[in-house]
Amino acid sequence: MSPAGAPVGGLLVLVDPVARRLDGESVRIARDVLSAGAAAKVCLPDSPEEFARALARRGHRRPVVVGDDRALVRAVGLLHRERGLGEGAAAVVSVIPVGQAGSLGLVRALGVPLSAVSAARAVLDGVVGMRDLLVDDSDGVVLRGLRIPPVRPPVPRPAGPSVRSAYRSLVRTLVGPPPPAPARGGAAGGHRLRVEADGVVLADVDRPVEDLSLEPARGGLAEVVVRVDGTAVGARARVVTVTGSDFRYRADEAVAGPVRRRTWTLRPAAWGLVLPR
Repeated sequence: MSPAGAPVGGLLVLVDPVARRLDGESVRIARDVLSAGAAAKVCLPDSPEEFARALARRGHRRPVVVGDDRALVRAVGLLHRERGLGEGAAAVVSVIPVGQAGSLGLVRALGVPLSAVSAARAVLDGVVGMRDLLVDDSDGVVLRGLRIPPVRPPVPRPAGPSVRSAYRSLVRTLVGPPPPAPARGGAAGGHRLRVEADGVVLADVDRPVEDLSLEPARGGLAEVVVRVDGTAVGARARVVTVTGSDFRYRADEAVAGPVRRRTWTLRPAAWGLVLPR
């Protein structure tokens, strides 16, 4: 890690509209602490489009996101798509967490203090930690990790009494139970997916994938773990591709998909996050 300090060009404080609605007091405290310690330009965008325009016009100011996990991921994604990541000071982002408790899991895991005062002080005198980034083939970004969770069978809804249900019950009593329905592959046994790590096949569609996780690891590689038939198969790779039937995945704290193919590529030290000393 390297010292951060207030940048020469000052700070661009981007206050997410959700943060303003949920906790205006924490937003005010963050603005006061930052303005007292650095030249801070405060922007109050009302939409993701305004957020993007303000970030694009930041000049030499360091971005400070006041908001939740989604606001941080949005900012890093925008910087990546304008190719602002990996270009010295432009890669450094700060965040002051403001949002509901369930929307701050990512920033907490990244080491950012949840107190508005502590987070704002870290912006001014913290240290920069460079972090790897997972980028997918649709230009989406993953800051910490993603997962394709196990398939959960649907929970049957209890049916209330009705004329139809009474009729069906009478028919079952008279003619006996119906024959069992044929099993459908992948419904409860897992995802029918092909998983490749740098071209090496870790799992294929003939054996259902019960679980998959992918996250940046040390050494400029991503670590992928696939569970098949109760056995975990792991590998480290730069590029991981998943193909098969429609699947959803949880990237950081948000659900994405369904997709039939997705490739993630690791970008080493692609962005920096300011953390407390």
